Amino acid sequence: MSEVYDAIVLGAGAAGLFCAGIAGQRGKRVLVLDHAEKPGKKILISGGGRCNFTNRDTAPERYLSTNPHFVKSALSRYTPRDFLDLVEAYGIAWHEKTLGQLFCDGSAKQIVAMLLEECAKGDVAVHCGDAIASVARGEEGYTVAFGARSATAPALVIATGGPSIPKMGASGLAYDLARQFGLKVVQPRPALVPLTLPGSEALFRELSGVSTEVVARCGKAAFREAALFTHRGLSGPAILQVSSYWQRGDTVTTDLLPDREPGWLKAAKRERPRSALRKVLAEGLPERLAEALCERLGLGGELGNLSDKALDAAEARLACWPFVPDGSEGFAKAEVTAGGIDTAGLSSKTMEARKAPGLYAIGEAVDVTGWLGGYNFQWAWASGFAAGQAL
Repeated sequence: MSEVYDAIVLGAGAAGLFCAGIAGQRGKRVLVLDHAEKPGKKILISGGGRCNFTNRDTAPERYLSTNPHFVKSALSRYTPRDFLDLVEAYGIAWHEKTLGQLFCDGSAKQIVAMLLEECAKGDVAVHCGDAIASVARGEEGYTVAFGARSATAPALVIATGGPSIPKMGASGLAYDLARQFGLKVVQPRPALVPLTLPGSEALFRELSGVSTEVVARCGKAAFREAALFTHRGLSGPAILQVSSYWQRGDTVTTDLLPDREPGWLKAAKRERPRSALRKVLAEGLPERLAEALCERLGLGGELGNLSDKALDAAEARLACWPFVPDGSEGFAKAEVTAGGIDTAGLSSKTMEARKAPGLYAIGEAVDVTGWLGGYNFQWAWASGFAAGQAL
């Protein structure tokens, strides 16, 4: 005999738990299912264990989607301030780290506990530890088989995320379900992910562990944050940000000394002609990086022995140093997934599928990807709120 609910939420992550709590407190009988042993596993590792739970500067243009307008409705109806009010109501201490990023002072466990308490207030049943065996749609709604049990409800919410971080149990279940019920899927790809460099860039891969602030660009996207050289290529916040915009074959450029005024190298030559270029660069860059750049530029010796033309060329190169990555570190190291369930088949107001009444998709499962820094959590809350209000 199948258990009967008003709604079944697949996925006990940020979006799923939040949605379930909203619907439960509206009087709906809700069941949350997750194959993981405990709820909120990705929340617990986020933000270095302190959960970067939102960003004050959330705005639609800071999200990638095939339809850039899709996020506007949900984000306007559930804001970072709304979620912060909830955090503060639970007495969770928080701080702003940088660039609008809000973190728990204590632990990400506090956010998971808060979400579970919100579910408890709505008498939501949360069941973890059994894989979803099948999902079918009949006259009475959607029937989900899990373990030795099954449940039926007129509404089903897909909140199982994307395939990023598979070691946490992430999978492409959301896309399989979407296709099963007639929804299209935008090709998923790793986002907020380190990029790899080819063997021809071994000089830079040998700088593993060296970090410096840059302006990284890919296409029209530009981010000023730290870049980190790794044994495989490039990482750090600036690189993770542009990776969401990067496609194979694209060039990523970095302004390695973003605060320098045009003509600064010639000015340095006039002021101290006996200084080596390497030494001058090391005043604004890590020494190992300065040495590698000079080696790649082929410029050694004193500034006074270098022509103004050579210095202008070096300055231009440093302001727009090109890297052509040969790939990324894939879903294993990606913080999120770009692409996903096509928003063209969903209502931007309720997250309900247009061609499958009662079917909803929220959070990372959808073709919406935020910037690094709490934006993806805010999308989880906003999309979860939209669906939770509509169930």
